[in-house]
This record gives sequence, C-alpha cells and structure tokens, in this order.
Amino acid sequence: MEYDRQGFATAEDGTRLFWGVRGEGPVVMLNDGIGCDGFAWNYLGPELAESHRVVHWHYRGHGRSGPPRDRARLDVPALARDALTLLDHLEVGTATLFGHSMGTQVALETYRLVPDRVNGLVLICGSYGRVTETFHGSDVLKRTLPGIIERVQQHTGLARALWGRIPPKLAFRVARLSGEIDGLAIREDDFAHYWDHINVMDPEVFLPMLRLAGEHSAEDLLEQIDVPTLVLAAEKDTFTPPALAEEMARRIPGAEHVLVRGGSHAAPVEQPRTMMVRIDKFLSERVHPDARTGGRAPPR
Repeated sequence: MEYDRQGFATAEDGTRLFWGVRGEGPVVMLNDGIGCDGFAWNYLGPELAESHRVVHWHYRGHGRSGPPRDRARLDVPALARDALTLLDHLEVGTATLFGHSMGTQVALETYRLVPDRVNGLVLICGSYGRVTETFHGSDVLKRTLPGIIERVQQHTGLARALWGRIPPKLAFRVARLSGEIDGLAIREDDFAHYWDHINVMDPEVFLPMLRLAGEHSAEDLLEQIDVPTLVLAAEKDTFTPPALAEEMARRIPGAEHVLVRGGSHAAPVEQPRTMMVRIDKFLSERVHPDARTGGRAPPR
C-alpha cells in the first residue's frame, strides 16, 4: 500500500517502528499477521483510505521497522504497547483497530490497554489466542516449535542460510496444492510479496514471536469488550479455524460475525471486494456514520 506520509517512532526499548498514513477522516489502524508487512491490506487499505485516515505500521523485526532492541519483548502485549506508541506519536485520540491473523490478538491487547481510545474492532481470520494449539486442528505446532527454536539457536548461521532458500513460485505451488490458499482467487504476485518478506525475516525473531503468540490469550477480555466489533472468518482457513472466530464473536457482546465462503487465511487478498462491502457497512452504520456521507469526522 502506498502512503501519503511515513516515518518512524521509537518504542519503549528504543526499537525503531515504521509507520505509514494514507487518507483523511476517522482513524483506522491496521495490524498485520506475523511475518507480514502489509500483505493482508493490499486491497482493503486503499479502499479504506477513500474515507478514513489509515494508519499502518510494521512490527518490530518486520518490514522497515528495526530489529528488537530487547529480544525478550516479542510477545503480543509488547506489540500492543508498540501500537500504543504509534497512536501517541501520531497524536491519534481514538481509532478503529483492524487485525488480520495475529493482528487480531494485537488489536485485542491494545484495546485492553486503552479501551477508551478504541471505537471499534474489525477482526479478520484471527483468534483470541493460543493459535499454535489449533493450527490445522491440532497442537502439533505447539509441541514441535520449542525444539525447532532450540535447533535454530544452536545453528544460527545454517538456519539463516536455509530460511530463505525456498523460491516464491515453489512456495505458491505448494500452498495452492495443499489448500492453504485459494490458488484461483489469489494473485501469485501478492503471494510472492508475502513470501519475499518471510524469506528476509530473522528466524530468531519470527519463531519466538510465533511461540509467544501461541502462549498468549485474550479470552478473559472478550466479555468485557464494549465497542462495535466485526469478526470476519474464512470457510477454509486452516491457520485459525472459523469455529474459533464464531466462538469469539458469540462471546463479545453485540459482535457481528461473517463467514467468507471459500476463503482461506488469505481471504483479504483473495476476496477483498466481498470483505470490503461488509466492512464498509459495519463502519458506516456502527462506527463512523459520517464517513460515507461527505461529512468528515475529526481525525483524532
């Protein structure tokens, strides 16, 4: 996504955090999934910017943000504090928080920190937590991840050399054949951008962050949420099974739940039009009623 302006803020531990802003109007903040630097927002971001001030940022160790100064600060609450740092830096008073995949957990934890500064939640293909226990319907990822991390730490040079060796075209073919993505709906170029970013990430950031996301849960927060919430799930999502999204929506008071038929975990880039129609209705009716009528609510 292209930005009207961009820059950096400094996190509590000194890590440089990249941000980009596009559009004017009520603020929406986009929170990525792990390993992403905007993949999910390729199409939704520009659409949102037609009537909103869209704030997008890169997690520590992702995209244009710097490596974490403190390697212990890779958990979801630390990322939520980074999100709050960005809101303060940009002098945003209130925002609607969007989250894709792990970004759902980040959005929920940011709401926990400052509920009075959040006026809505849009949670896409995500869960309230413990994602490594439900990947492909089993806890195999949770059980194997500690051993993988230990081996990476023992053989750092080799791990980094092997990490980025799978070409995007091969990865796309495997993901399509395995059903992880909808190969007919997603563009190969979009997937390649995602895979290129994964390839250049430090495995000693990615893997511990994934483990910590698997240990995190905002389950205790769900019944306390007091803002309009839209939960969008995808029928064929194997990363965060749609039953979890349905449960999350049921437990959040007044939440709306929408199932995108045929969509995978990459549904925001597979079926952006379908998602945007539902998101636009939610924002215009429940969160920002003036955004589509020509009136501009204050950006803060």
